[in-house]
Amino acid sequence: MKRRHLLLVAVLALVALSGCTGFFGSEEVDPERLNENASYDWNTAADGTIVIEESKYTAVYAVENETTFDVYTVDGLGRERSVPISALRFRYPNGTVVSANESSLSASETRQRTTISFPGNVSGKVGYSVGRTGKRFASPTLGGEGSYTVVLPPNTGAGIPFLSRISPGGYESETVDGQQVIRWDEVSSDQIIVRYYLDRDLWLFGGLSAIAIVIGVVGTLYYYRQLQAVIRRRKEAGIDLEEEDGDDDPRDRGPPPGMR
Repeated sequence: MKRRHLLLVAVLALVALSGCTGFFGSEEVDPERLNENASYDWNTAADGTIVIEESKYTAVYAVENETTFDVYTVDGLGRERSVPISALRFRYPNGTVVSANESSLSASETRQRTTISFPGNVSGKVGYSVGRTGKRFASPTLGGEGSYTVVLPPNTGAGIPFLSRISPGGYESETVDGQQVIRWDEVSSDQIIVRYYLDRDLWLFGGLSAIAIVIGVVGTLYYYRQLQAVIRRRKEAGIDLEEEDGDDDPRDRGPPPGMR
């Protein structure tokens, strides 16, 4: 038992010495990762704008008189987790865009959060990129209450029940240059969730639905014909040939049993 305890202590010591993120403080994000290239929608008027692509998404958030900006996600158990950002940029109100190697922009990660540090108390817009997979996007409302925009990838859509989900409600949607754009003028919830489908999924769903309807109609007709055949055979056998007269008056049936 003591050897197991010593082994556990040794492992924790190695983790601490290696600077593993999340257990013992923060770790600086690799500058090369922060200086990767990405395109951002700096002209957005929303407080937070997310453009979803096939293998990543880019985010632009407005900041005002801030020295840091926290980026994180929430796992299935409701715990905060840091986000591996890349291509960090900052745009000043005069239109100047700077990268990490051109300024004092930096980022550090703990187990719970990724913290972007600005060069002093600044106002403007911060942009970063995050790798992703799947057809679902979920993020806390990092910019707090305000307006948000989510742009879906080309050849995808959201809005049909069972195939997609958009939360919270109260949004507006339109198609711009072949991409669905979802906008909220005011978001007060803690999280934005968008689950979307590929256009080919819609065709597949429609085809399967049509097949299911045809099978249902054919099955109903087959059951009806079988039922009619049974009724016809019973009549031919002399079963259930007597039908009650629809004008039968209960008073003509005589007194109840035992009273005759």
